[in-house]
Amino acid sequence: MKASPLLMAYLYIFIGGGFLFVATQSIQDTLWNITTIVLALVATFNIGVGIRLIGLHFYIKNQSDKK
Repeated sequence: MKASPLLMAYLYIFIGGGFLFVATQSIQDTLWNITTIVLALVATFNIGVGIRLIGLHFYIKNQSDKK
């Protein structure tokens, strides 16, 4: 069974939100510690992939409607 791009997009955005939550919880004295920066970067990449997958979903949907 193949997963649809929309399902994978939701999963990536959910995981990115989780990383963002953990990043905000890991702030101690200052924002600029390595743990917070790495977690925020991972969250950014996950949310970015989710947005691209949503675009892919609509692209595939439009291509199938044209046929």
